[in-house]
Amino acid sequence: MKYITFAIPSYNSENYLHNAVESLLVIGEDAEIIIVNDGSKDNTIKIANEYKKKYPKIVKVIDKENGGHGSGVNAGLEAATGLYYKVVDSDDWLDKENLVTFLEKLKEQYNNNQSPDLYILDFIYEHVEDNTTFVRSYEENFIPNKITTWSETNKKFKYSKTMLMHALVYKTAVLRESGIKLPNHTFYVDNIFSYTPLPYAKTIYYMPIVLYHYYIGRSDQSVQIHNIVKRYKQQIKVMDIILKEYSYDEIKKLPKGLRKYMFHFLSAIMIITQMFTTAEYSKERKDDLRKLWNDLKKNDKKLYRFLRFRSYNCLVNFLPWRIKGYIMVKGYLYFAKKIKLG
Repeated sequence: MKYITFAIPSYNSENYLHNAVESLLVIGEDAEIIIVNDGSKDNTIKIANEYKKKYPKIVKVIDKENGGHGSGVNAGLEAATGLYYKVVDSDDWLDKENLVTFLEKLKEQYNNNQSPDLYILDFIYEHVEDNTTFVRSYEENFIPNKITTWSETNKKFKYSKTMLMHALVYKTAVLRESGIKLPNHTFYVDNIFSYTPLPYAKTIYYMPIVLYHYYIGRSDQSVQIHNIVKRYKQQIKVMDIILKEYSYDEIKKLPKGLRKYMFHFLSAIMIITQMFTTAEYSKERKDDLRKLWNDLKKNDKKLYRFLRFRSYNCLVNFLPWRIKGYIMVKGYLYFAKKIKLG
């Protein structure tokens, strides 16, 4: 049996795909590694097929036309046979020792019929160029080393802190039950993956160990400020999808801990969306942000009122455009400097 499927969406990844794959092979045939070649123009598919030939019982390869990161996640999930599903970006890697520790716990709980719907683990930002790091820990938010429900998880998330894709290991069945399907050719879809399936995960288990190493430093990464500025429409698209996933009334019916987190998540991602958009001034940007707010008001007035008047967004919503943009970009750059985003 495959306890976990690792999906590696890969586009022009010949220079670093080895690191990702090698970090996963440590658990052998307990894992399934699906390398999704997303229409690469370099030697990515050749490297993937070499791993498949060398490890035929572990590695699978999907060779598809380019559709973006989300399409790679979708393709991996569709083909996955593992009990759990974990996305590993092709330029990132997992801690080998902690991966073994994690798998041991996963197998122990499976054998005791106690498999949680969702594992949450810490991850680390790795700024490779100057060898500095920043650990994103969730120890203040979750009860460690215990299967819990959302009702037992009431510790507040603060400011922009959210659970990123890097921290999450969902049961494959939970993801499929949620019906999640990420859009093609769209950046920042990890926000959808980190939000949409949560109400389907009834039980959670937090392990306070660093599993995922998130590589930071490439100029073409989506989190670089120059890319954020030019790709603001992508973030608006993702935000619009997220806002339509669950209504205000649906969220209010969720267990307390999950309800509080999902409202926090929406507030944090809307702040980020506004920052993306107001980072520069143009009539098109103003119209796009206004449309996002107006569509939300039309579709869900309660959620609109929450985000407009009761969330962190109320601190900037009514500032003049250029002042709002200046303040929010400065805030992002402060955060980016802290964790070495760019």
